[in-house]
Amino acid sequence: MDPTDLGQGAARDLTEGGGLPESRAEPPFVLIEPLRRTAPLIFASPHSGRRYPAELLADARVSLISLRRSEDAYVDELFAGAAAHGAAVLSATIARAYVDLNRDPGELDPDMFEERPPHNVHTSSARVQAGLGAIPRISGDGQNIYRRKLSLNEADRRINAVHRPYHAMLQNLVAETREAFGCAVLVDCHSMPSSARGAHAPDIVLGDRFGASCHPSVTALAEATLRRLGYRVARNAPFAGGHTTQTYGRPALGTHALQIEINRALYVDERTLERANGYIRVRADMSRLAEALSTATLHKSLA
Repeated sequence: MDPTDLGQGAARDLTEGGGLPESRAEPPFVLIEPLRRTAPLIFASPHSGRRYPAELLADARVSLISLRRSEDAYVDELFAGAAAHGAAVLSATIARAYVDLNRDPGELDPDMFEERPPHNVHTSSARVQAGLGAIPRISGDGQNIYRRKLSLNEADRRINAVHRPYHAMLQNLVAETREAFGCAVLVDCHSMPSSARGAHAPDIVLGDRFGASCHPSVTALAEATLRRLGYRVARNAPFAGGHTTQTYGRPALGTHALQIEINRALYVDERTLERANGYIRVRADMSRLAEALSTATLHKSLA
């Protein structure tokens, strides 16, 4: 794939290598804030990063397109319009293949490392067993990423450079939003392969951990809005929510977290990961979703 097909900014992200983010004093995320916050909404995209550090590319035994199949391609762009409706938008810039921001930082696969991880590391979670821990072992198409075993120091370095700053910013946004509005609604934005549910894959899956992470009125409003826009919507299957919804979703404390998964076939060519004809429509509809959530005066009903 020619990186120039992705646009100038994306091409630079994919080809420059770049090294660790701290070497350039750049945060591993982009924050878009409106001129004035008018809604208790935060849209976060932990898996749409397109920067591939040089050390990852040097150690990878798979191609760049294989690494990119782990991305939630362009999800940051799909939801960027939420800022026009008074919401904050936080997007990762570092590739998920390097470090997964929607995992507990202690979810490490012991088979990936030269040393044995400490006992307090979550080595037996289902995500780790599948090769999809905080430092992923496999790419989005199921191939082993690395030609060698990593050191635990390398894992710590990645987590400290990327995972911790991203979640520190997200925690600050949640706290500031809750203080300003009396509640905070975090929408964690993802995409899923069309093969996630076979021939009957829905267009969008909403995950609220079966009601544990989000007030039902928020989930119901999101579902109704998306159905009105013509999408087939499912709840909590096959994705009920990950580390972000589990960590931040505390409805009793005024913080609500809803995960949204968009079928990639709606807006990208899943073979090349180039934007497809549906991209413009999906981007416009995600802005309409943000508008619907923003105008619902959520802070009055959830605070």
